[in-house]
Amino acid sequence: MKKSHFIGALALALSFVACSDKPGAAKSQWDDYFVGNILFEDKSPESEGSRIYHSLIPNPQEYIAEQARTVLNTLYFSPEDSIVPVNNLHYTIEEMDGISGKGGGNGEVSIYYSTKYVAKSFTDNDTAKVFFETRGVLLHELTHAYQLEPQGIGTYGTNRVFWAFIEGVADAVRIANGGFNGEVDRPKGGNYMDGYRTAGYFFVWLRDNKDPDFIRKINRTALEVIPWSFNGAIKHIFGENADVDALWREYQIAVGDIQE
Repeated sequence: MKKSHFIGALALALSFVACSDKPGAAKSQWDDYFVGNILFEDKSPESEGSRIYHSLIPNPQEYIAEQARTVLNTLYFSPEDSIVPVNNLHYTIEEMDGISGKGGGNGEVSIYYSTKYVAKSFTDNDTAKVFFETRGVLLHELTHAYQLEPQGIGTYGTNRVFWAFIEGVADAVRIANGGFNGEVDRPKGGNYMDGYRTAGYFFVWLRDNKDPDFIRKINRTALEVIPWSFNGAIKHIFGENADVDALWREYQIAVGDIQE
């Protein structure tokens, strides 16, 4: 690894610390919050991806805890909220296909991150790019650990609304905390039912233009709107005259994807 690349990544890491007072960053009220016992395991220490990962993140437990508090601050108003409990968070890096994933529940959460993907991301010897992507992926998966789930509409695997909400909120948290490359990474067109970045950028636009607490509020609607629906959640937050499709159209016009 070239020294200049490592210094660039270090500068990027320090920049996140320096910007900790910006919206979406961890606040002092979360400093003592129990984010769970973080159990880090490197299952592929001989891999190139493992070497790159450890050069960027020498203290994984501390780093994961820091990002967990960033996620919690984005999803919740305060530690007094009804927060999904995480007792143990087992985080592994391993040589496998794919990128990352989250499993488990009921306080026992597992997250894996592919060392193959880390090495692939490093093909241009761009350490800062790998660090940026690693943080973004971690923000997304940690959101899955701590976010609330909609009720009365089935499950992640059986209901598309459930799925779109879960993945949309996870990418919204990533976007809100600088985990994507702004407009460059925003999908054009589509629908909020597409989840992921399509819904995530919409949610962040609603936060920026309609209600600065929108991400916290839509997360909380999972407890307050039963059976859950996008339009039910929007009405709960903005009032009975609000309509999710009308807001989606307003958003699409505002970002230039459709013309009036």
